[in-house]
Amino acid sequence: MDLVPSAVRPSQTADPPRLRARPWAPWIVLVLYMLGAVALTWRLWAGPASRMQVGDVTDVDLFAWFIRYSAESVAHGSLPALVTTAMNAPHGINLMWNTSLLLPGVLLTPVTLLAGPQTTLTVLLTLGFAGSAAALYWVLRRWGVRIGPAALGGALYGFSPALLAAAVGHYHLEFAVLPPLLIDAMLRIVTGRGHPVKNGVWLGLLAAAQFFIGEELLVDTVLAAGVVLAVLVVMKPGAVAGQTGRSVAGLAVAAGVALVICAYPLWVQFHGPLAQHGNPWKGNHFRNRAAAFVTPAGNMLLHTPSGAAAVARHPAYVSEYVAYLGYPLLVLLIIAAVWYWRDLRIRVAAVACAVLEILSLGGTQVVRGVTVPPALLPWNWVASLPVVSQMLPDRLSILADGLAAVVLAVSLDLALSAAQPRWWRVGIPVALAAIAVLPLIPLPLHTTQVAAVPAGYRAAFARLALPRDARVLVVPVPYGHVSQALRWYADTGYPGSMNGGYFIGPNRKGKAMGYGGRQAQATAKSIDALWRPSSQAKSPTTAQMRRYVARWRPAAVVAVTRRTSRLGRLLTAVFGPPSFSVGRVVVWRR
Repeated sequence: MDLVPSAVRPSQTADPPRLRARPWAPWIVLVLYMLGAVALTWRLWAGPASRMQVGDVTDVDLFAWFIRYSAESVAHGSLPALVTTAMNAPHGINLMWNTSLLLPGVLLTPVTLLAGPQTTLTVLLTLGFAGSAAALYWVLRRWGVRIGPAALGGALYGFSPALLAAAVGHYHLEFAVLPPLLIDAMLRIVTGRGHPVKNGVWLGLLAAAQFFIGEELLVDTVLAAGVVLAVLVVMKPGAVAGQTGRSVAGLAVAAGVALVICAYPLWVQFHGPLAQHGNPWKGNHFRNRAAAFVTPAGNMLLHTPSGAAAVARHPAYVSEYVAYLGYPLLVLLIIAAVWYWRDLRIRVAAVACAVLEILSLGGTQVVRGVTVPPALLPWNWVASLPVVSQMLPDRLSILADGLAAVVLAVSLDLALSAAQPRWWRVGIPVALAAIAVLPLIPLPLHTTQVAAVPAGYRAAFARLALPRDARVLVVPVPYGHVSQALRWYADTGYPGSMNGGYFIGPNRKGKAMGYGGRQAQATAKSIDALWRPSSQAKSPTTAQMRRYVARWRPAAVVAVTRRTSRLGRLLTAVFGPPSFSVGRVVVWRR
């Protein structure tokens, strides 16, 4: 059977007439997806403007900052600047090197301005679950899978453990709506389905949209699509043979459309101000551990204390615990791949899924105390390639989960087609599929209150009446895991330009670094150590403080502290008597 059928034509994969006669059935599936997404996020919807997920507060605050920044830009009559001093003034940040959610931020500006950035993020999170499921459901239906199995496959992808983990704070990964559509469009081009130019335009538009949602997920999808294509060529060369001219034309059109839209942002990223190179993160931390494939985290309905311990032992964040599929599903996928090996869709999806999961193990792996030879881990073969060297291998699990969902949906569809009309032969594959996905039922996201805006914060900026681009040093200085000032900007729009921040930026040698390098981080840390009431840190001298802030050149200092605190006294020694104070905020106008 063709990988991308031109129509739902074989009777063995078609819906029974009873189902085909009910055009509202797909709408029921989409409603169920949306209800499932709301069930996962209902604690957020209990207070959408003031509640956030537990587990990665800093990243959520950062995304709220980006959402507010986009909305403020649109509100002032322009698109977001790709290089801005709104953060990390006076140097600024390059938004193309950061997870800036440009397209969602612009499109959801009305929500942000009316209900706040946290509400926008909750909307995006909910649409990410439901939309990702709906996208794969649509692709599966296009590939000839009947409604029931396609609905299950969509749910497995859209509510997968990988996306559930990403939902803790990685909105650019959790909103995985476009990857299934991208791979489907690529396959239609290389297999000669439809008009190559129209398919190319569609693929180019999808790629450009994903580029402005999350560049990292686009790169992951391109790698996954390459693996799928390579497996397809090996498994059935005839599927693409004879289509070279049409394929080249379609892919060229796709590349042209994407480049026309993305050319300038790509130039800014790689040749513009604050261009950088290298990976700011330790890639070896961002890899799947073999045990994580079968050990559920605490966000699954069926979990054990060992799952929480496994997450605690994971060297990366909880949002990186993305490998889990569970023994029942893994066993069923292997059996289905063997049993239905003759079906091209099964062969390609199963092998591509296995390849991506093996790549997600990264370059180092220890199993029960035994170190796996690096030569046996394919990531070591490709890790030094351009672009790939900046990828985090564990996140390939998002695409692997989608391919696993394809195997489950197609195999269930084939089993149901062969089973008719004997009810017991229908019940067995349905029961096996239910047992396989039962361990993957997620729990609703745990939430907490966002950091409240300090009393007097808005009034202080109103009284300062600074120009929008005036630099302000907010204390605590945002850096690393100190993100309160990012949240206060997200909720108020102040200040329009802040010193410090939580971002990826180049050091003096152009190497990409978290927070822009150790020097900026050390400066912020020394100031913030005094901000914490329980801190026993030694106060920097007045001369040291003056050196710290000289490079920032703020127009004002806004500190959430008391005049008589250690920090308040030090700031007074550096900047002189405060200009005024209001509520919990002390202000120095420079």
